[in-house]
Amino acid sequence: MELGDYLRILYTHWVLIVVTTILGTGAGFVVTQLTTPIYEAEAKLYVSVRTDSQASSDLLQGSNFARQSMATFVELATTKSVLVPLAEELNLDVSPRQLADQITVSAPADSTLINISVLDENPMRAVAIANEVGVQTRTLVEEELEPPHDDDATSPVQITVVQPATEPTAPVSPRPQTNLVLGCMLGMAVGVGIALLRTVLDTRIRTTDDIEQISAAPILGRIAHDSKAAKKPLIVHLDPKSPRAESFRTLRTNVQFLAVGEGPKTFVISSAGPGEGKSTTAANLALALAETGMKLALVDCDLRRPRVAEYMGVEGSVGLTDVLIGRVEAADVMQRWGQTQLYVLPAGQIPPNPSELLGSSMMDQLLAQLEQQVDMVILDAPPVLLVTDAVVVGAKTQGMIFVAAAGITKKRALEGAITSLDTAHVPLRGIIATMLPAKGASLNGYGAYAYAYGEENRTAPRRSWFRKLLPRQKAGTRRKG
Repeated sequence: MELGDYLRILYTHWVLIVVTTILGTGAGFVVTQLTTPIYEAEAKLYVSVRTDSQASSDLLQGSNFARQSMATFVELATTKSVLVPLAEELNLDVSPRQLADQITVSAPADSTLINISVLDENPMRAVAIANEVGVQTRTLVEEELEPPHDDDATSPVQITVVQPATEPTAPVSPRPQTNLVLGCMLGMAVGVGIALLRTVLDTRIRTTDDIEQISAAPILGRIAHDSKAAKKPLIVHLDPKSPRAESFRTLRTNVQFLAVGEGPKTFVISSAGPGEGKSTTAANLALALAETGMKLALVDCDLRRPRVAEYMGVEGSVGLTDVLIGRVEAADVMQRWGQTQLYVLPAGQIPPNPSELLGSSMMDQLLAQLEQQVDMVILDAPPVLLVTDAVVVGAKTQGMIFVAAAGITKKRALEGAITSLDTAHVPLRGIIATMLPAKGASLNGYGAYAYAYGEENRTAPRRSWFRKLLPRQKAGTRRKG
């Protein structure tokens, strides 16, 4: 994927990312509130070696001995020999192991300083433990491990507290700002990850970009989703000023460009699978074309689940089936729709052999007759992947127009349907994207304008600064990658 693809994914899933970011920040706040504050107290010890001589060689030898012994002294500071008397001195009811977990002792390289760090819920107790570790370590080394050689002498190793521990002013844990930032970043990362994962694993068409990645055929129309479409299938007639009606008029214009020139102008409207809105698209496209005064025919070639008669409100008991078996003439059963020049030929009775009828010479004669009588013929055919009917009739026309529904059409199904057309040498003239979200990246900039075009007293929406970063795809070009 390219940068524009990632930006589009972020734009499409911005609500999810914002929600997870807020949840992550909230989780960081909750963790901060529930975490017991921990305080840190630090003390520093200085280790030196006494020498009776002031000779430089003796001083150097003593300094080297101190540095070489630092690792030993660091280890001694967390042993039972130090921690047991420490607990007794401070009246602590804890085990040496528990104390050792609170204490961190270290020594910088090439140094004779020992750093003692203590973590505790009580700041004053942390100070007391840190200072007492220094005292007990000095006692252990000077009196037991490196005792004086004479009764009146002192230990050759001297440990001095150069920086006693002081009461900390603020806890080292939790750190509210750090927790909030980490929670925010983690929540955002989770949101972005889910968005990318959903996009990668999503097998359905969601945007026109998904279609353009599969096929080089132009996007002829972008029809927004309408929850009331089932109640108002003929939106161009029932609500002519609605946004969806304007989308069909935009589709009409693009289809008219396909029909430029001399010769027959017959197109098949089909889809990869059922439920993608091919019949309502064919009916509304026919109505939109009829608005221009064009004389055309709408033929229901779906002889398995015909819908045109129901949508158009015409008698459907006699129709295409009767014409193809020679029972009636097409002119006798074609029904004019209102005062327009649109003539509807319903499917008629469902036959036992739809594919054979659609592939017959009678179908050839019917199409030739219609092409001489009208300016354009629109054929509503069954889904390509379910039966061969659409491919059979498509081979007799100037090409097929696919309907792909966002959220319904699967990418592999669309690929398979296009492959079927290629195998049968049926030209794919274009694709109509239906059921697109009324707002958002799925409309790819064009549908958003079509959506607002039919509304009164509204201006076309301006592209946000984020959407300006998203490159628009040119229809009819295949994206690489």
